[in-house]
Amino acid sequence: MGAPGTAPAGSTAGAGGGIAAMFSDLGSAPAGASASSARPSASPAGASSPAGASSSPAAAPASVPGARRTSPGAATRRARRTGKIAQRIVPHDLEPAVLRMELIALGDAFRAYQRRPEPDLTLLATLHERKARAFALWADVSGDESLHDEAQRAELAARTTLEMHQNRTGHVTGDPEDGDGPVVERLLTRPQAVHARAVLEYTATHSPHPEAEVRLAVLMIALRAARAGTGNVTGQDLTSWLQGDAERVLEQLIDAGWLCLPGTIADAMASRPESPTAVTVPTLLPEQSRPFALGKNHRTRVSGWAQKVVGDRKLRKKRLGATTRLLALYTAAHTRPDGRLGRPEDGGLPLAEVAAFCNLPPDQVSTHADLLVTADWLTETDTTEGQLRGRLTDRVLPLAGLL
Repeated sequence: MGAPGTAPAGSTAGAGGGIAAMFSDLGSAPAGASASSARPSASPAGASSPAGASSSPAAAPASVPGARRTSPGAATRRARRTGKIAQRIVPHDLEPAVLRMELIALGDAFRAYQRRPEPDLTLLATLHERKARAFALWADVSGDESLHDEAQRAELAARTTLEMHQNRTGHVTGDPEDGDGPVVERLLTRPQAVHARAVLEYTATHSPHPEAEVRLAVLMIALRAARAGTGNVTGQDLTSWLQGDAERVLEQLIDAGWLCLPGTIADAMASRPESPTAVTVPTLLPEQSRPFALGKNHRTRVSGWAQKVVGDRKLRKKRLGATTRLLALYTAAHTRPDGRLGRPEDGGLPLAEVAAFCNLPPDQVSTHADLLVTADWLTETDTTEGQLRGRLTDRVLPLAGLL
């Protein structure tokens, strides 16, 4: 038992038997209390309490240890949160404070995202965008160049993640430059659009004859036979693609060895959906080197896309020929999200490349482009300065193959 007039460390004592709380740091003192009132005076070492001191209201317990002396600045530093993001510790004294709190919050948000049962690519892209901005500012205030590198990686990750989301859903905003365009459901994802352009390039380089009708047939049949070297076509397909030239074009393809039929051309023209003709393209057989790689789903999508372009009702209503339909395919395959032709840095499509694909002299491209305007395929066209400029109309925007 303790000596009279002393109290065990950590106990409390007060006048009239009242209780007064004793805290070990200054920050815990009651509001309005001064540092001296919150911290009792300690007796000098070896001093003893007068007799009866325990009964005096003014006496302070001599054996109770005094509170630890703490500066306000140290208390503030301890109160500041620290955190971790991208294997980096966020300094507790990083300024501005709003940047420190954003970095800490982002670290928490990324860890929370990793615990999600299902991915949310839109949310993840947003987190990467925030990280890019925060790390860029952190690099500026700290002078650490490695933080700039991290910011650039985060910016790239944001774009890649958003593209992954768009590729999965087929939904892309109308104009990313404005950031507020209408949402368009595309028939082709970006990777499928890449495959579509590869097939267009194959058509231009491997068609046994340069004329537009032959190229159009090569394109459409190659898409049917892209995976196994064989595919099914019907007389209705051939007529819709080539109109009155189907038999002549088939004969040219067979004579050139590009196409093989199991029967006669007349049999192929008479075939119906319930009994199609199984055509063979020898250069696309599996044992040959593959000019392009199309998976099952991608082949179906790209083939369906080409069929929708070539069979567009307004193109058919205007009775536009194979050359104009090739131009429609080329323009649809080379667009920005808002429907404008070509990449932003190019300002349009190189006129020489467009003309070569359609087997036209460059000065005749504008004539067929104007026909696409009359068919409500393009809103306007311009072929000055060696570029084909224009924009797909809203009605065909879902057919746009994004660059």
